Amino acid sequence: MNQSLEENISLSASSGDCALEPRIANEVRRRRTFAIISHPDAGKTTLTEKLLLFGGAIQMAGTVKARKSGRHATSDWLEIEKQRGISVASSVMQFTYDDCVINLLDTPGHQDFSEDTYRVLTAVDAAVMVVDAAKGVEAQTIKLLEVCRLRNTPIITFINKMDREVRDPLEVLDEIESVLKIHCAPVTWPIGMGKRFQGVYHLLKDEVLRFTPGEEKANHEVEVLKGEQIEKLAGQCPGEMQTMRDETELVKGAGASFDLHEFLKGRQTPVFFGSGINNFGVREVLRALVDWAPPPLPRETDKRIVQPTEPDFTGFVFKIQANMDPNHRDRIAFLRVCSGRYTSGMKVKHRRTGKEMKLANAVTFMANERTRMDEAYAGDIIGVHNHGQLQIGDVLTEGEALTFKGIPYFAPELFSRARLRDPMKAKQLQKGLRQLGEEGAVQVFEPLQDSNPLIGAVGQLQFEVVEHRLKSEYGVDAVFERAGIHTARWVTCADRNHLDEFVKANQARLARDVDGNYAYLADTGVNLRLAQERWPKVEFHATREHGQQLT
Repeated sequence: MNQSLEENISLSASSGDCALEPRIANEVRRRRTFAIISHPDAGKTTLTEKLLLFGGAIQMAGTVKARKSGRHATSDWLEIEKQRGISVASSVMQFTYDDCVINLLDTPGHQDFSEDTYRVLTAVDAAVMVVDAAKGVEAQTIKLLEVCRLRNTPIITFINKMDREVRDPLEVLDEIESVLKIHCAPVTWPIGMGKRFQGVYHLLKDEVLRFTPGEEKANHEVEVLKGEQIEKLAGQCPGEMQTMRDETELVKGAGASFDLHEFLKGRQTPVFFGSGINNFGVREVLRALVDWAPPPLPRETDKRIVQPTEPDFTGFVFKIQANMDPNHRDRIAFLRVCSGRYTSGMKVKHRRTGKEMKLANAVTFMANERTRMDEAYAGDIIGVHNHGQLQIGDVLTEGEALTFKGIPYFAPELFSRARLRDPMKAKQLQKGLRQLGEEGAVQVFEPLQDSNPLIGAVGQLQFEVVEHRLKSEYGVDAVFERAGIHTARWVTCADRNHLDEFVKANQARLARDVDGNYAYLADTGVNLRLAQERWPKVEFHATREHGQQLT
């Protein structure tokens, strides 16, 4: 790598670093917190497992299709994920590599779970984008990059599946630049593809990393060719080597050299080629994360910018997962530490309620496996046992009343009602929907004139997952039926009396969300526009901040 970790830190650190506790500052410098994003089937979960393999976190990585063997750790742990072979929940994994503490968040790839993915991306400082070399830029990749761009998140790109017959690499790079509007800086370049794939040329080191299918193991160094060895390879496969040289000359001529500053600003992405399923090229991505990805960054609140090296503890909940341990029916709140140090048994203030909480027995994760965490620093993700007091977006601090910004709810696009096959299970249904709503699997609304809860989602698959989880985790057999609602909008009004009039006149179309806020339920777009015209003082919101009390 041509630019050091110290340069990285100096570029990403804030000028506010002064007279800070040395231990906290040192631990913050060691942290790297990132998410893996991609369109479904691009190889995201496979890359996650291989990063864990090379990071020494697991002993054997399995492919998506081989999960039933049970001999390996995978990041997909919900029963429905194992059956379908897709990621529908966000997993959190922590491991160490080269004296860095890596917090890896694997996100759902399916578009129906975009809200969960968005929340995860608010908790990271960088991302690895996986692109299928045969398919190029796909729909979900575009959406996820738009989310990353909102916070200028640095992106490392891994172009996967080079062991197959794929598209021309120059064409894929051009598509990434034109569609995603981000400059590409190739770090490695493929030599051939499919059965003729020989490896990659490292542009920064002027060396060839030789590809041998299935032979690059965690404890086995890949063959590195330099100087005369590269010329010998050129004699063995002249066509592939000449094509590589011609293409890299074009790339260099276009001025696409890696610039750390541009990467940290989110304007340029270093690009690596490889084959995740064959473990090839994964080590280089991990190395880039350690050398180039930023340590924990400052975070914006409603009052000020919080620096990661501040001594006082702050953190926010970005995800809640129910029933991670089916034997205990527990709920875990995933909390991103933003500053200070977590220690077991410490007391913090719950910003939303104003109450004091004791944080004891927090855990760290390896997919669904957990271990007790005695201390944590900015960038770490800790699991807090949640008995209903914590919600997504909640902030915990050591005293100062702060609210971290940028964790919104989106108005659902699909609405259903649950119909019980066994009416005697009504209480279990209410409990299951409440807990699944708290963790963000769906949004649950309580209509003012109907005791039957309304379930809102972004995509149809969310209903299928909730239906499956209600049955497997709560013993509730229910089917979801469409509710005939076009959209929902949260409503506010500066004039309290006027809001009361609006509520009284629209009882049949109003519901309350998990935080008690009013939501207007429109059966058509025309109905929504008419309501907006008739009640000009009332504001209709398509999004709201998590935990925000609007009414």
